[in-house]
Amino acid sequence: MKKIFLSFLLILIFLSIDTKAQDIKPIIYQINIKENIGSNTWIYLRNGIYEAHQQKANAILLHMNTYGGAVLEADSMRTAILNTQIPVYVYIDVNAASAGALIAIACDSIYMRSSSSIGAATVVEGATGAEAPDKYQSYMRAIMRATAESHGRTITVENGDTITKWRRDPLVAEAMVDRRLVISGYADSTQILTLTASQAVELGYCDGIVESVHEVIVSELGYNDYVIEIYNPTFYDKIRGFLTNGVFQAFLIMFIIGGIYFELQSPGVGFPSAIAISAALLYFTPLYLTGYAQNWEVLLFVLGLIFIVFEIFVIPGFGVAGILGIISVLSSLILALIGNIHFNFEGLPAREIFKAFMTVIGGMGMGIVLIIYLMSRIGKKGPFLNVALNADQEGFVSVPLEPVKIVGKTGLAATVLRPSGKVNIEGQLYDAISLRGMIEKGDEVLVKRYENFQLYVIRK
Repeated sequence: MKKIFLSFLLILIFLSIDTKAQDIKPIIYQINIKENIGSNTWIYLRNGIYEAHQQKANAILLHMNTYGGAVLEADSMRTAILNTQIPVYVYIDVNAASAGALIAIACDSIYMRSSSSIGAATVVEGATGAEAPDKYQSYMRAIMRATAESHGRTITVENGDTITKWRRDPLVAEAMVDRRLVISGYADSTQILTLTASQAVELGYCDGIVESVHEVIVSELGYNDYVIEIYNPTFYDKIRGFLTNGVFQAFLIMFIIGGIYFELQSPGVGFPSAIAISAALLYFTPLYLTGYAQNWEVLLFVLGLIFIVFEIFVIPGFGVAGILGIISVLSSLILALIGNIHFNFEGLPAREIFKAFMTVIGGMGMGIVLIIYLMSRIGKKGPFLNVALNADQEGFVSVPLEPVKIVGKTGLAATVLRPSGKVNIEGQLYDAISLRGMIEKGDEVLVKRYENFQLYVIRK
């Protein structure tokens, strides 16, 4: 009796396990790529791939409609797709142009709506839309070819002969970038290659023409009964994507540099420092939350500011503290954009380091332009009239009426010369530059020469 009971129990357990196994449906994780390729789409893809692994999805399906975008983010996305263990498929609903073509080619299979197209991956200048120099085209050709080659070759036997060919012909991928490459019957030497769905099938760049996501999953992937999960970006994802955009980060660097400069020029005003602090928070916070900026990188930025303030207010001049401060600030801004851990750059792609340098250099350039522009506008009629004190400038002379006669005369430093400032010569104030280091306010000075509407003085 006991044996019969145990046998019956085992049968029930087996049937229960089998029923549960039948109830488990394959999970298809869908990620929508329906905007210009950039920091937003890179975040969506990265988060979506992570969620797909967490849910143990059977496949990832990219639902694509894009005219292209930034090459660096597109390269990061195609690398993530190639390194993903879960099969990744793409359904091109309308367009997979430019950077979108690169991402699509990285996927295991490409499916297209009958009215869709893929190609036109030439690199263009963001501002003008003109074709970028050949070194950029060369880079794009290389990664397009490498992506096509990553899918390997197929081996067939025809009439006893073994024929090996690429699954996706790399020359076709290159022709999407370089008009000089000819794909007979599809593009001559004057055309960038763009393929319709039927043409893509003929050249092996489309695995099936379908009209919906459901048709892709059922007819092409073979999942008749499935569960589809769609990655829905949060408001936080969208904000983070905007804040981590390279162009916006360059503008933040511009405000950081400009704010620091004007605060040091007019200590105690508060408004420039508020701008610099706000820009620094917007710069470092999303990078910190995404794991790029480490604690020590933020501390390095703060330490750099302390060095600069110490140089200005404690030991005036331009020495070790000032140099260390500038190096610390710039290093922190660059390192925060690079996914290193304690200066370990092993395995980091060169494009990531290049992008970080170019972002910071671009921000510095814009910061210098901003400083020059505001210096010429502050205190004058317009929106910057009240930014500076409207002091009475009666008695101030920028250019001496008889420059030859003033050379050799002595006077007093009316302000600290670091190295520029103002001097008082016979009761008149003049712009002046110190030839030998800093001159403290009240020190006696000697006019050595006059050039370019400027007095050059030394401490007497």
